[in-house]
Amino acid sequence: MTQSTQKLQEFRSQAYQLLGSAKDATFDLMDAVLVTRNIYSFAELSLSPVFRRKWPSLYEALDDCRPNRNKLMKLYLREIPTNQRPIIAGDHTPWSRTEAPTLKDRTYEHGAKVISGKPITLGHGYSTLAWIPEAKGSWALPLRHERITSFETPISKAAFQLRQVCKYLPQRPISLWDSEYGCAKFVKLTADINADKLMRLRPNRCLFGAPLPYQGKGRPAKHGHKMKLSDSTTWGVPIESIEIDDPTWGRIKIQRWSQFHFYHSADHPMEIILIQRQGQGLSKKAAKPMWLAWIGWEKLSLESLWQHYLRRFEA
Repeated sequence: MTQSTQKLQEFRSQAYQLLGSAKDATFDLMDAVLVTRNIYSFAELSLSPVFRRKWPSLYEALDDCRPNRNKLMKLYLREIPTNQRPIIAGDHTPWSRTEAPTLKDRTYEHGAKVISGKPITLGHGYSTLAWIPEAKGSWALPLRHERITSFETPISKAAFQLRQVCKYLPQRPISLWDSEYGCAKFVKLTADINADKLMRLRPNRCLFGAPLPYQGKGRPAKHGHKMKLSDSTTWGVPIESIEIDDPTWGRIKIQRWSQFHFYHSADHPMEIILIQRQGQGLSKKAAKPMWLAWIGWEKLSLESLWQHYLRRFEA
């Protein structure tokens, strides 16, 4: 037996013990999901060679299993190497259930289906926080994957998950987020969490620079120069600008501005990063600029910030 095989067996054994009731059926169900290429119905999983029970055990596994989420998370965290800063990514995924009116706690979710002329759907939303182990590739290890109830929001759930994960990480991670989390509320909810944040910004955002020195009259100002991302005349001069050749994206221009903040989180300054593809013949979508916000203890190079966010795309 090789060392890697033995390590895998030990990991599976430890995970099995944390599944609670009906752990035999649940473990077989997990294996069936992993090895089945295309799943057309839930009951079909009972036909998998690795599912050693009859089809009613599928439903028993879901009804009775109550895995210990915190202990499973700690088991996953032990797989993260300690010789480098971990990269983790958060995301919100909708699961449309428009044909299930009796399903409990359905919420309105952004989705491809349209209700009343808007791209929303009814169903459940899920929040996932995953470790991204490789600079390239789509493999990721979910550390927490939980449903967002009607009493929560994707932002509050993501902040809770980030807090739980960072509590047990030996190093301060770099966390990656899409534009849903690029807002003042998320910045404030995660301000005291031991994690750096790289967030995508919506292109219609308005940001504010540091205020001018106090003039001695009235209340001190909280906001300075207004930077409207959709209006290049308001950007001002960046403090740094580089151009790089990326093998996938081509010629990339990256610029940085510092000491900007959201209107409702003036006490939390950020670095603003603009990424633009260069060259002739780009489609309108390809030429669209990408805006990022960085909040971290250290000042990373523009190239490394770009490479970090690439991992968010590929995860």
